[in-house]
Amino acid sequence: MTDGLIDVHAHFTTDDYIEAAKTAGKREPDGMPEAYWPRWDAHTHLDLMDQAGIARSVLSLSSPGVHLGDDAEAKALARTINEFGAGVRREHPDRFGHFASLPLPDVDAALAEIAYALDELGADGVALMTNVSGIYLADKRIQPVLEELDRRAAVVFLHPTSCVGHEEAALGYPRPMIEFIFETARTIVDFILSGAAQRYRHLRLIVPHAGGVLPLLADRLELFRTLDPNNGGPPVRESLRGFYYDLAGTAFDPQLTALATIAETDQLLYGSDYCWTPPAAVLRALTDLDKVEHPSGRRWRASTTRNARYLLGLAE
Repeated sequence: MTDGLIDVHAHFTTDDYIEAAKTAGKREPDGMPEAYWPRWDAHTHLDLMDQAGIARSVLSLSSPGVHLGDDAEAKALARTINEFGAGVRREHPDRFGHFASLPLPDVDAALAEIAYALDELGADGVALMTNVSGIYLADKRIQPVLEELDRRAAVVFLHPTSCVGHEEAALGYPRPMIEFIFETARTIVDFILSGAAQRYRHLRLIVPHAGGVLPLLADRLELFRTLDPNNGGPPVRESLRGFYYDLAGTAFDPQLTALATIAETDQLLYGSDYCWTPPAAVLRALTDLDKVEHPSGRRWRASTTRNARYLLGLAE
């Protein structure tokens, strides 16, 4: 498995976490049927990894994250989840990594969890939701957290979640189908146009799902950026080229062609989106990705794995 894929968009759940989410009123995860809550275990995940040729999966918690409505409960849940993820990594050090969850919007608790997760548990980075209770990535209320992550040049894995007002915005469809893609764009657009992308340029940010609609918005965003005489930031495409992008979801030829307009191939990373994506769909998406011609003639597997090793500081 020394030349196998590195999966940076891989999830786990625990029974306690699922029950906590349901108790908090999130019985239908982001509008999906209640039965869609996936149960995770390392053995099943490793079986899939072996089938798919995945050498290492960096585990993270997906939406809705650890903040389910109560600050104190979020603090305790983040600690429990992060210790579980670190435990999986200890049991399978060659196969699993871990992105830690933070109990935002509680800034003090999040700063404490950053120190514990990165310094004590050895997490590979942190996972942030696109918003927490309407507080987005560039919001000044969480500025100390971004300053600390920037100081550490931390890897930050971004994951979409439901937005405030999703009841109307999602039109009754499951939010992961449409709204998640726009929610990712919403927080990245704000991150760039607010100047946060320049302020926190040492963050190593992973944008999910092949950038979603961001390639199609780049020119329109640049038009509006230049209409503001007070905006002295760099061109939008330059900012977009400062991020990494995982290929979870529908990373087919049209999406990758669009993504190439805002990102170089050395910024692209593999993502399976397991366990929220069933194994058969993971294997099918990977087969489709293998068929897409890489601009350099290399294989996507080798290219994304090299990029992930560099990002995560893994030995060749």
